[in-house]
Amino acid sequence: MRTDGEWGTVPELVRDAAERYGEREAVVEGRSRISYAELGERVERAAAACMAAGVRAGDRIAVWAPNTLDWIVSALGAVSAGAVLVPLNTRFKGGEAADILARSRARLLFVTGTFLGTSYVASLRRAQEAGAELPALEQVVVFGDGAPDAPGYRSWKEFLAAGDKVTAAEVRERSAAVDASAPSDIIFTSGTTGRPKGAVITHAQTLRGYEIWADLAGLREGDRYLIVNPFFHTFGYKAGVLACLMRGATMVPQPVFNVDTALANIASERISVLPGPPTLHQSLLDHPSRDSHDLSALRLVVTGAAVVPLRLVERLRGELNVATVLTAYGLSEASGIATMCRRGDPAEVIAETSGRAIPGTEVRVESSAPGEPGEVLVRGFNVMREYFEDPAATAETITPDGWLRTGDVGIMDAAGNLRITDRIKDMFIAGGFNAYPAEIEQLLGLHPAVADVAVVGVPDGRLGEVGKAYVVRRPGGTLTEDDLIAWARREMANYKVPRSVEFVTDLPRNASGKVVKGELRTTRG
Repeated sequence: MRTDGEWGTVPELVRDAAERYGEREAVVEGRSRISYAELGERVERAAAACMAAGVRAGDRIAVWAPNTLDWIVSALGAVSAGAVLVPLNTRFKGGEAADILARSRARLLFVTGTFLGTSYVASLRRAQEAGAELPALEQVVVFGDGAPDAPGYRSWKEFLAAGDKVTAAEVRERSAAVDASAPSDIIFTSGTTGRPKGAVITHAQTLRGYEIWADLAGLREGDRYLIVNPFFHTFGYKAGVLACLMRGATMVPQPVFNVDTALANIASERISVLPGPPTLHQSLLDHPSRDSHDLSALRLVVTGAAVVPLRLVERLRGELNVATVLTAYGLSEASGIATMCRRGDPAEVIAETSGRAIPGTEVRVESSAPGEPGEVLVRGFNVMREYFEDPAATAETITPDGWLRTGDVGIMDAAGNLRITDRIKDMFIAGGFNAYPAEIEQLLGLHPAVADVAVVGVPDGRLGEVGKAYVVRRPGGTLTEDDLIAWARREMANYKVPRSVEFVTDLPRNASGKVVKGELRTTRG
């Protein structure tokens, strides 16, 4: 995978894993269990089918499906044929998916049939009937046995069969021609602060970044990895699928996060690795039947968010005996990874910061004085090549000397540990003071009756803006608005104290685990 300091390509990684780990279990999906050698064969067959379908090097190929073996095989097959992967968010509606397909000019789409009661095929066709134009999209391949009887639509089985005329030697030749400096994928941003933009990341950036991730996390051969993070997100695909290929870990994809299913999988599959957002781990810890499941194999948790309660880190270590709990920070524009804690860091560092810059990169905070909050800037091999066909946005985001403006606000301590305090656009000004919702959320999260919390700025006639907190109570809790505000007045500066509290059953999150604060502002007031 790496020769003379050069990082290779994803197709080389797949072949290397098939040869190195051979009969070791690669993917477990229900009753299906396939080895690394079998995974390599399936990926090669999918690459042959892509070539038979006319896919050329550099073509964009999209996948719109949940975490499944078919997603892994189709995505790796397309990339092995020289294509650029464009993962689509499974929460997209037809029009949103059509927008990304049109802007990326994807020639081929792999799509699930029905997921969570929604026909993705019907959703896309409705968008087209409503006027969405997809002139570049030549074929739609539907996972499963069936496909609509319509031009350009084929079943997965038919698609694979058409690749039988392409020889293994031809596939190897195409894969070998892929250059490490070429784009491997275009990850469209989550769109929490505006229209999604496509971050173009190369093979070399991807493999170098996630070799570092696997090394710092301590992922190792024989680990069993429950991949709940969605594959369409960097955390699921790169820190999940690709990291497992690097280390020979077994992938257990879970299409939807359901606590009961996760507990059952951890116990029955002897899961040892479980990355995910803090809410995932919190829900496992708080589940009433947790103690009836054997979770003793769990040894590695990696999480990341602006708010990671210290109590969560302590409970994972104390109640579940998880040996390694780490936090990290990344964004699509930085290949999904910028900072990471190290094994052996104190619990306070892991909970209160996202760790230090990963090797080969620089991270700094653009602030008026040391220790003050400011915009986080990143520079190094991990910074995206560009926003896809958007030079203006690229120029706004990457400075002439290579610094990526993240749009995140952070504070850096003397040891270089970064604490993300907020998005620049989320900050509000209360009575002349800059208030950072993530900082307030971190403090409110210390209240023993608070399970989850989000804070937004709302208009105020006297102070300009003040904080409003949306709070999820712990099970059986009786916390009131007055109680929490009174507690907050004792724990934080007055300008940070929320002036109102609304209790909710859950917070709106995108599939990456981030709270969609725009939805709170517009739908809940």
